[in-house]
Amino acid sequence: MKQIYFTLLLLFCTTCLFAQKANIKGIVHLLDGKPVSNATIRVEGSTILCVSNEKGEYILNEVPYGKHIILVTSLEIKNKKVSLKVDRPVHDLHIHIDPKGNISLDEVRVVRNTEKKDIETKGFAVNVIETKEAALRNLQTNELLDKTVGVRVRMNGGLGSTTSYNLNGMTGNSVRILIDGIPVSTFGSSFNLNSIPPALIERIEVYKGVIPAHLSDDALGGAINVVLKKGKSNNLNASVSYGSFNTTQSNLSGMYRLKNSGFTVKGSAFYNYSDNDYEVWGKFVRNILPNGRYEFVKAKRFNDAYKSYGGRIELGYTDVKWADQFFIGYNGSDDYNEIQHGAYMSIPYKGRFSKSNAHVGSLSYAKKNLFVEGLEFTMNAMYSMRNELVSDTVSHYYNWFGEQSFGLDGKPIFTSQGAQQGPRTLNHIDRNTLTARAGLTYQLNNQHQFILNNIFYDVDRDQRDDMRSVLEREFIGTRDLQKNVLSLAYENQLINGKLRSTVFGKYYQQNVDRMDPTLVTENGESVKKIVTDRNTKSTTGYGLALSYAFNPTIMLLTSAEKAVRMPTEGEVFGSPGENIIENFGIRPEISNNLNLGFRLGPFAQQNHRFSITGSGFLRNTKDKIARRINSRINDVIQTEPFENIGKTQSVGFETELKYQYKDLQVFFNLSRFNTLFKMKYDQNGKVFEQYNQQIPNEPFFTANAGAQYGLKDVVGKGSNLSFYYGAGFVESFYTTSLVIEDFKTPRQFIQDLGASYLFPNKRYVISIDAKNILNKQAYDNFAVQKPGRAFYIKLNYNIHNF
Repeated sequence: MKQIYFTLLLLFCTTCLFAQKANIKGIVHLLDGKPVSNATIRVEGSTILCVSNEKGEYILNEVPYGKHIILVTSLEIKNKKVSLKVDRPVHDLHIHIDPKGNISLDEVRVVRNTEKKDIETKGFAVNVIETKEAALRNLQTNELLDKTVGVRVRMNGGLGSTTSYNLNGMTGNSVRILIDGIPVSTFGSSFNLNSIPPALIERIEVYKGVIPAHLSDDALGGAINVVLKKGKSNNLNASVSYGSFNTTQSNLSGMYRLKNSGFTVKGSAFYNYSDNDYEVWGKFVRNILPNGRYEFVKAKRFNDAYKSYGGRIELGYTDVKWADQFFIGYNGSDDYNEIQHGAYMSIPYKGRFSKSNAHVGSLSYAKKNLFVEGLEFTMNAMYSMRNELVSDTVSHYYNWFGEQSFGLDGKPIFTSQGAQQGPRTLNHIDRNTLTARAGLTYQLNNQHQFILNNIFYDVDRDQRDDMRSVLEREFIGTRDLQKNVLSLAYENQLINGKLRSTVFGKYYQQNVDRMDPTLVTENGESVKKIVTDRNTKSTTGYGLALSYAFNPTIMLLTSAEKAVRMPTEGEVFGSPGENIIENFGIRPEISNNLNLGFRLGPFAQQNHRFSITGSGFLRNTKDKIARRINSRINDVIQTEPFENIGKTQSVGFETELKYQYKDLQVFFNLSRFNTLFKMKYDQNGKVFEQYNQQIPNEPFFTANAGAQYGLKDVVGKGSNLSFYYGAGFVESFYTTSLVIEDFKTPRQFIQDLGASYLFPNKRYVISIDAKNILNKQAYDNFAVQKPGRAFYIKLNYNIHNF
């Protein structure tokens, strides 16, 4: 059935393709060659605009064919209008301006592309993170996200640990992680956001609470969409870093395009390793003595090494008559992850680990204006074969020094079930996953646009345990999950582009199948029978986004959505590597989300430039899905399911301030919310003890600040020396529903320093970073401690336009 569906989807989409638009790019500079930075270039009568960078470079994206007036404004020149007939896909326009305002045009080549301004002014609660500066530093993609307003990256330890994301009170699987619109889960656990260095990323779009139709998915709390670079120039980038805890990270990427034919090859590879043997201490790190008393210790993690490696290659064509982009690709990755403890740090493990690999084939296609002017088609499809092994065969207990635990009789203590997290196991889990997304965008004119998008997801899952007997293995079942999300949206621009609005609707459908062999007695004999269960769910959602620009520097934005999230495969079927057990009857969660915000700036006065943004938000959630919290954190067995916990409500706000003075840049942001349990009565009419209490294990008040200062022409002309400072604050929070100090994390204030040097030839960059310089305790999920003070050095090499 799924193959038929996918075939029909491709046939439907390939018969309906798309719309004539162009990109206009160039450099704005004075007649003496001095670039004009911060000039605004706008297509009059529309919201298509951009701002030139420090080199004077600009790009106007997706300008409809036809005659247009381009308005150029800057503090350095008089406002001027230029007539331009747009009649081909790319216009290269070099804009010469003298201080009196005279303008001339000629052809140039420029390589730069950003959609940040357009995305952030559509009305959605969204941040667009550009990665140009981060690519030069020893920063992981997750660290970059963690500095973003309203985002909290939740990590269960160091490099390679389980990661989840909190967006303004919505967390875990409520937040969907996408790579070019495809769920990152398709690639398997061995390929994640930290496997993608910022150098390969064009931008990161962080949508909070309300998700646009072109990213149709059941992302109830928000979505983080990583848009990879689609550069059209031949390039090569290589980087390697080394630092504390024997941590190595290296990346290699490049692209080569034959100009005459458009044939293009893109490739990348990565390797990550860390011992993760950082020190842990405090009230959550204790050895249990033979008499049962606690001994609080300071020790190094000893069973937490992580290694991952992989590569990606894509072959296809770019900028040819029949396709803007067409690629066939392969992505392969592998990882090894030692497991130090369960959900809490109460009992350390030794010898428990997981291994996984993934093989992913992909097909992508995009074309504008193929058959009908104004109709655009995009399609991404991936088929992955993922394999995972969870090994737990050690039967001893250990303390935080990596030593066997002994009883009062002096004899080693053995586990009662045979291993550290239950019975001995060599559990193999195989997943075959198909993910396909197709979208149509029809641009009726400059004011009206329609979007149709569909994503289909299917996973077939089998597992076996080599520690079971041959007979037991015959009674291991299979699992299958299918999900489909269809969305339709209408966008318009009115009042000369000042008012922008989007309305959309979504249809969600999910089928879950479970097959388990079992023994039954018939006529006095044991007979093997197959027991099957099917759970089918479908529902609808809808929403809108509005923005109104009083002028280019003052804008109001609002968005709202009835959002739906279907349970994920891991929540339904469990995930042994993460100590999650099955919950086949878990229900979808539904949330009414509302955002109301503003954007002020950027305001410029001589060498000063600043902007401020703010947003308030409300999330009313029914049947919220959360990991069951075990208040008995000293229990050795810490495998818990996900479950529906009833009604919750998140109310809060976020704000961010950015300031620039010449080569000094400063930012500050904070996010504050309350996520309260709103179920008042249980089935017997008794008031819940947790009613109106903060949901545990959620950091509800975070803040970030940073500064960057650059010095030009240090040692050599054309070089750049930059210094960085960063600080992050997390208010203390309870890790369980028991409101006692034993289960409360301390207040956290973490500070980082860094510096980078760009050599005069622009090809080499060396950077050093000192993280958590004061060696403060940093905590996250269930009070799991993260690394303390650490030092790293990174070398980066770039070649462009070879």
